[in-house]
Amino acid sequence: MAIKIEMLRCFMAVADSGSLSAAAETLARTPSAVSMMLRQFEDHIGAPLFEAGRKSRLTPLGELIRNEARRELVHFDTTIAAIEGLAQARGGYVRLAVTPSVAQSILPPILRTYVKQHPDVRLDVKDTDSASVQADLVAGRADIGLASQPELPGLERHLLFSDRFGLVCQADSPLAQNWTSLTWSDLKDMPFIANGLCKQIDDPGFAPILASSALNANNTASILALVRAGMGVTLLPELVLRPGHADLAFLPLADDGVRREVWMASPAPSTMTPAARALVDAIRAAEAPFQRF
Repeated sequence: MAIKIEMLRCFMAVADSGSLSAAAETLARTPSAVSMMLRQFEDHIGAPLFEAGRKSRLTPLGELIRNEARRELVHFDTTIAAIEGLAQARGGYVRLAVTPSVAQSILPPILRTYVKQHPDVRLDVKDTDSASVQADLVAGRADIGLASQPELPGLERHLLFSDRFGLVCQADSPLAQNWTSLTWSDLKDMPFIANGLCKQIDDPGFAPILASSALNANNTASILALVRAGMGVTLLPELVLRPGHADLAFLPLADDGVRREVWMASPAPSTMTPAARALVDAIRAAEAPFQRF
C-alpha cells in the first residue's frame, strides 16, 4: 500500500492534538476511522509512531517522520492553492502580504493602475504585521511581500523606501509642545506601548523604556486606538500616521538615522506567474510614491 496524503494528515492531526478524538474532530471523521488510517500508516512504515497506549508522545521515529510529514503537507497545500488560484481567474491570481501602513498609503495608486492594465487578474491583499508577511512568504501563502524584512531563503529583495521613527502621542499631550527639548529620560515615568517595530531601535537610552513596558500590541489599528484612549505613548514609523490622524501627534526622533526600511520580497521571476511578475515590475517602477519618504 502506498502512503497517501490522507495518512499524513491523519498522523499530523493525532500528533498535534495528542488524542484520537481531538484529531477526529479536526478532520471531521470518526475516531475509529482515524485509528484505522493511523494503523495502516504504521503498518506501512513497519514500526510504531506513538508510544504504546499514548497518542500524546511520539517515538523517536515518529518525531522524525513528523518533521518530514509537516514539510510535505505544506508543499502539497501550497501547490494545490497555486493550482486553484490559477483556475480562479483567466489572467492569473496574485497574493500580496503587506503591512497596514503600506497597504493604506503606498499600494492603492499602484494597484489602481495595475488593475486597469490587467483586468482579468484576481488580487488577494492581506494586511498584517511584518513577521506574518515573512511567514506567509516562506510558507508560500503569498507571492509578494511588502514589509520590514530580512533576506529570506529563495526570495529576492528590493528596497522600496525608508521612513523615520518618531514618538506617537495624543495631539494635546505636553510632549507635543516641548518635544524638541526632551530626551529619553523624560519618558521613563510614562506608560509605553511596545510593538514589534520597536526592536529596530537600538538606542541605549530607549532600551530601559522598552524593557519596562507592561503593554504590547502589534496591530497598527490597535496601537493607535490605545494611544487615543490615553493608555500610553509608542514609537512608530512616520508612514503609519499617513493619511492624517489629527488627534495624534508624530514627534520625530532627534537621530534621523533611526529609520524603518520597507522591502519588497518575492520568488525568482522564473518561478512566478506572469501576473505576479507584472505586479513586481509595476511596484518597482512606481518611483513617485516612494520618493517622498
